[in-house]
Amino acid sequence: MNLLQTLEAEQMTAVRAKPLPAFRPGDTLKVNVKVVDVTYDEKTKQNKTRERLQAFEGVCIARQGAGLNEAFTVRKISYGEGVERVFPIYSPLVDSVVVVRKGKVRRAKLYYLRGRTGKSARISERTENAGPEAAA
Repeated sequence: MNLLQTLEAEQMTAVRAKPLPAFRPGDTLKVNVKVVDVTYDEKTKQNKTRERLQAFEGVCIARQGAGLNEAFTVRKISYGEGVERVFPIYSPLVDSVVVVRKGKVRRAKLYYLRGRTGKSARISERTENAGPEAAA
């Protein structure tokens, strides 16, 4: 490993204390994002910051990048409108990621879901198939 890779590895462990679960495109994720609200208080003449967690639940349609620059895209339908959001994996604003259900897809980028609505946009669930050693 060269110097750049060792520095990236140190930064990755420093930013993300608990690792994210293994997920792939097609999986339905619940991403808890830290939202910082800044308000100005007239009495004290100061800015007040409040931090809260906001859940963004949708289908992972892509993963891109590698190492410190890795990111994933989550798509959901909100009030009939498609909303996509790109989350860097090693961002301090991403608090946690929970895999709600695993999807069975045959490609790495699910951009075709952008043009689909209703039943044609559904993704069937992936069941972890038991191998021959599990049957014995």
